[in-house]
Amino acid sequence: MTEPVEFERYKGTDDYIASDDLKQAVNMSIALARPLLMKGEPGTGKTMLARSIAQALELPLVEWSVKSTTKAQDGLYIYDTVQRLHDSRFNDRDVSSIEQYIKLGPVGQAFDSATQQVLLIDEVDKADLEFPNDLLAELDQMKFTISETGRQVEATVRPVVIITSNSEKELPDAFLRRCIFHYIAFPEPELMERIVRVHFPKLEDHLLTQAMASFYRIRQVDGLRKRPSTSELLDWLQVLQAAGVDVQRLESDLPFVGALLKNENDKQAVQAGGASSRGQWR
Repeated sequence: MTEPVEFERYKGTDDYIASDDLKQAVNMSIALARPLLMKGEPGTGKTMLARSIAQALELPLVEWSVKSTTKAQDGLYIYDTVQRLHDSRFNDRDVSSIEQYIKLGPVGQAFDSATQQVLLIDEVDKADLEFPNDLLAELDQMKFTISETGRQVEATVRPVVIITSNSEKELPDAFLRRCIFHYIAFPEPELMERIVRVHFPKLEDHLLTQAMASFYRIRQVDGLRKRPSTSELLDWLQVLQAAGVDVQRLESDLPFVGALLKNENDKQAVQAGGASSRGQWR
C-alpha cells in the first residue's frame, strides 16, 4: 500500500497571487506526477507560475525557453561533435571519451538530479508540430538513453513539470492526454487589484481605480492585435506613479500609452474607441 501524499503542497507565494483553481491544478499535477500544461494569453503569469512553485516548494528551477528552431533532442542532451573534431585535429585532449562531449539539456538536468526539480518548458507551441510528440516517451517514462555512450538518464525523483503555451499551434492529442490542463483566464478587476498591490503596496487608491478603469476599457476595444496584459499594466502604473500624473487626466487622456499598446494600429483603434465613449483619448 502506497503512503499518502500531501495534496496541498502549493499554496501560492507572497509575490504571486494564484486563484484557487490554479492552485488546485498545480497540486493535482504534483500528486499525479503529470506535466501541467498552462494556456492563456501572453502576460497572464504562466512563466512566473513555475518560478512561484519553485520558491514555494523550495526546489531548484530549470528553465527551457523553446524557440522556433528548438528540437526535442536539445532538451535531453547535446553531443558537441564540432569540439571533438577540433580537439582531434589539434591534439588538445584525448578524444576517445565521448562522455566529455555530452552536455545534458534542461530536461536531462532535471532527470539527472538527485533531488526534485521544477522543470519549466516555456512556450512549447513555438517549435514545430512534431516537437511535443518527440518528448512524449521521455516525459512519460522520465528517462532516455544517450545513444553515443549508451548511458541511461533516469529520474530518481520525478520533477514537477510545467509546460506553457500561448495557443499559437494546436498540440497533439497524445501529448494532451498525458498532461493536466489549466487555462489561466485574464484576471477580473478584483484579482487584478490584489496582483497590483503586491507590486505597488503604496499606490494611491484613486490612481489605481482610474488607471484600471482605463486599462479594462482599452481591453474591450474591438480589433486589437495585442491587448495589454498584466505586465503592461504594471509597467504603466510604474511610469504614471513616477511621473506624478494627475488622476483626473486619466479620465480623458492616456499618457505614456506606449507602455500599454505596442503597435500603431492598436493605438488608433483605442483612440477611435475612446472618442465614442466618455471623454477623448489622445
